[in-house]
Amino acid sequence: MIRTLLIANRGEIACRIIRTARRLGIETVAVYSAADARALHVELADRAVAIGPAPASDSYLRGEAIIAAARDSGADAIHPGYGFLSENAAFAEACLAAGLVFVGPPASAIRAMGLKDEAKALMQKAKVPVVPGFHGHRQEPDFLREKAYEIGYPVLIKAVAGGGGKGMRRVDRALDFDDALAGAKREAKAAFGDDRVLIEKYVTKPRHVEIQIFGDCHGNVVHLYERDCSLQRRHQKVIEEAPAPGITAGLRARMGEAAVTAALAVGYQGAGTVEFIVDGSRPLADDTPFYFMEMNTRLQVEHPVTEEITGLDLVEWQIRVASGEPLPMTQHEIPLDGHAVEARLYAEDPQHGFLPSTGTLHALELAGGEGVRIDTGVREGDTVTPFYDPMIAKVIAHGATRDEALDRLSAALAASIVAGPKSNIGFLRRLADDRDFRAGRFDTGMIDRKLDQLIAAAPGARQAAIALGTIRLVEREVERIERDRLLRSDERYSPWSVCDGFQLGTVRAVSTPILVDGVPESVDLEWADGEPAVRMTDPAPDGEFEVDLVDFEDGVCVLADGIQTTVCFRDPFALDLDTGDGDAVIRAPMHGKVISVHVAAGDRVEKGAKLAVIEAMKMEHTLVAGRDGTVTEVSTAAGEQVGEGQKLITIHAD
Repeated sequence: MIRTLLIANRGEIACRIIRTARRLGIETVAVYSAADARALHVELADRAVAIGPAPASDSYLRGEAIIAAARDSGADAIHPGYGFLSENAAFAEACLAAGLVFVGPPASAIRAMGLKDEAKALMQKAKVPVVPGFHGHRQEPDFLREKAYEIGYPVLIKAVAGGGGKGMRRVDRALDFDDALAGAKREAKAAFGDDRVLIEKYVTKPRHVEIQIFGDCHGNVVHLYERDCSLQRRHQKVIEEAPAPGITAGLRARMGEAAVTAALAVGYQGAGTVEFIVDGSRPLADDTPFYFMEMNTRLQVEHPVTEEITGLDLVEWQIRVASGEPLPMTQHEIPLDGHAVEARLYAEDPQHGFLPSTGTLHALELAGGEGVRIDTGVREGDTVTPFYDPMIAKVIAHGATRDEALDRLSAALAASIVAGPKSNIGFLRRLADDRDFRAGRFDTGMIDRKLDQLIAAAPGARQAAIALGTIRLVEREVERIERDRLLRSDERYSPWSVCDGFQLGTVRAVSTPILVDGVPESVDLEWADGEPAVRMTDPAPDGEFEVDLVDFEDGVCVLADGIQTTVCFRDPFALDLDTGDGDAVIRAPMHGKVISVHVAAGDRVEKGAKLAVIEAMKMEHTLVAGRDGTVTEVSTAAGEQVGEGQKLITIHAD
């Protein structure tokens, strides 16, 4: 058995591995970047080693630094988690060359499945069904455009070395192909160092069903049933569940057999996932078509739902297999109990295109309860940085039935509080409660089709948040003045220092300048019976929703119907010197790197025109013009690192 394990990762997966290793009596070593010096996984591990600056390219992606940390700490094995170097064949080989156990598949299997085009060719040879498309080596844009035409639109452009939705674009018409290809290649190059792509037919009502497989060094391979990961946004999974709703025993057996065949074809060892696209145009049946999509040669983010229905610890299985032990169970011994569902809680802003959100977690209360499990790598007071994936936690619920699991998930999300960075918690709850999802009427396009209603707050939620936030700010100011008055003997009994709202005549309203999510606004503040109240100029009908208020130094986070609104006092005499009369300033919506700038000073632009592209948290985000006008200033350039709120482009409106 492994004695000392170094975890070459961070966040919730590093914490999860450490806890399993501790239960097995294995000593753990954490590695960390400058941004993670006080992270939870560093605190949990027996020892910790610094490996470089905050950017992943200078720390968690430096294989030589991680191997050196393992040697210096006396570790005899490295667990890569997922992401970063987990599917890097060269890193796996380097570990073995250094005399370290790599807790994962052999490098040959990683390499065989690492490139999607070669993996599909291998699967075709093994008689595993694959999606029709072009999986060859030629990459000339004209040639790929011709292949897309031959395949027939819609098509999917996918990075050969990709994963997690990066370097992936759906194209519905030939007119959009060139821009989509350029964007996919650019994103793939940034994420994987390889801009090659393949072209596949896009299945119009696809279900994403994947099979968890496990192999050992004795030639044994089993599957641990399926997971449905069809609820996706931008090809990234949002909610996953096991088993797949509506799947028949016959279809499960066919897919399981195909997944085991795929694993045996590459001599697989350890944990892996074989992902399939299933035709969801009609109810699932024993003979429903399915197609090999890719194989992930690592543990998946959604592995907890498999653990919940089988009662197994997949990290423990990984460690035992890497230690040379045979699989703990044969195929017929693996249990299947109830239903499990997982929601990925992210620091992102659903109301503004799901842009990543950074900052201090002023409050983090993740509700547990019967059948609920929380996997997280952060605590209240931690900072969500722009350097890594913005996941806050995974909320997993298990129940005897699918409805029970979803009810428990919804209740846990409703009872949780996340304040500071904006989060998708309200979006997740609406998704868990969605009628079509509950009824099993869904595919990978459901979120996009229903996005407006999934991100919409209850009527009156925003107005209530502004009013409650303003009142809380006033109450805090009153408390401060009262404290100061009591500390000064000369002011203690002065009528001018009493904050009771006394006035002669009828109730009057005072315009109070505030900032709502950084945008200047004003509300009318009035006092009645010594209590402050806000008179909204644009009242909305009252809705039924839960509200939580979280104070921080400069303002208040108001959580209404799962959506965060930040309210602060505003100095009415402060001027925005960057904004002239009729000018619109385009600012960076998050910390990131400018990938490209598409305009120059003097250019005429129309509303919706592409201005620049920013890469943040491994995804590209396009900035567009909000009005017709003329570009008067470009304050950035491609390759520049920018901070949230930094001025990039100024447009003078027509």
